Amino acid sequence: MKIAIFAGDGIGPEIMAQALRVLDALRLPGAVYLEGDVGGIAYKRHGHPLPEETLINARGSDAVLFGAVGDPECDNLERHLRPEQAILGLRSQLGLFANLRPATMFAGLEDMSSLKPEIARQIDLLIVRELNGDVYFGEKGTRTRDDGQREGWDMMSYAEDEVRRIAHTAFRAAQGRQKRLTSVDKANVLETSQLWRDVVVETAADYPDVALDHMYVDNAAMQLVRDPGRFDVIVTGNLFGDILSDQASMCVGSIGLLASASLGERQTAHGTFGMYEPIHGTAPDIAGQGKANPMAMILSAAMMLRHSFGRGEDAARIEAAVASALAAGVHGADLGGRASTQEIGDAVLERL
Repeated sequence: MKIAIFAGDGIGPEIMAQALRVLDALRLPGAVYLEGDVGGIAYKRHGHPLPEETLINARGSDAVLFGAVGDPECDNLERHLRPEQAILGLRSQLGLFANLRPATMFAGLEDMSSLKPEIARQIDLLIVRELNGDVYFGEKGTRTRDDGQREGWDMMSYAEDEVRRIAHTAFRAAQGRQKRLTSVDKANVLETSQLWRDVVVETAADYPDVALDHMYVDNAAMQLVRDPGRFDVIVTGNLFGDILSDQASMCVGSIGLLASASLGERQTAHGTFGMYEPIHGTAPDIAGQGKANPMAMILSAAMMLRHSFGRGEDAARIEAAVASALAAGVHGADLGGRASTQEIGDAVLERL
């Protein structure tokens, strides 16, 4: 079981340490960790946010466990040298096109949500976000118009094979849940979205057991706070998925609770190769202070065990331990509590 460990910047090393404590407690047979630098720390040490040796370790692993990247000291670098390029580069180089972001309301945390408790407790959904297309990877630049004003531009595009493969991923995910899939687009305005919708409808013919509906992204954002219980699985493009998944995190109380998996088509001896990370950032304002909530990182490790190593029982044990710790009031500052990073890790380990 070769696991690439990329802690990254800010609070990344702190939360990664707690996730590794949990994995070590499971005594995984044959587990080997391949460590590497990514992000700002990689730029400072190697001159690039995604060094070749890090990429080699990623390609030689069965799964990647990723912390977070981002460093204010690197904000003025050329775009291709900024820390965030590490995550985009890994997704592209490793063929990771499907991002799975579950959002579930943990019992006892309803009052922490931005929503009314009776609405918040309905949340149990999965956002499937396409990762390799859209404006994030399209051509972009700046130019000067005839009137002398500067103009920035970004190209949004999707090829039908890109849409079809993410649609298959979402339909299969829905088959394992409540068999309901909502495709989110902006087909009333964007040609890219019209193609998206057409291909999703074509793909639906292979999944007659899944109920499919469509929703414009602005309405989807509204329904996430109005009636989140209506959603089971949401599939959408890179830009819309980025925004909606962060919105969903506040609906469940804290971005410090949401894990994610980025999957591709490569299969390993145990499951699907993937990269697993919390959806939050590096939180440089609290880095090194022991205030970070490691639960999203720990839950990302659970997703890794389930999808890349076929160890669903171990994943369920970790998830139950996190839920139990939360129900017992072990809350970090993000949830209005005082538990430190180490204390949260201790509480999860005790219940594990």
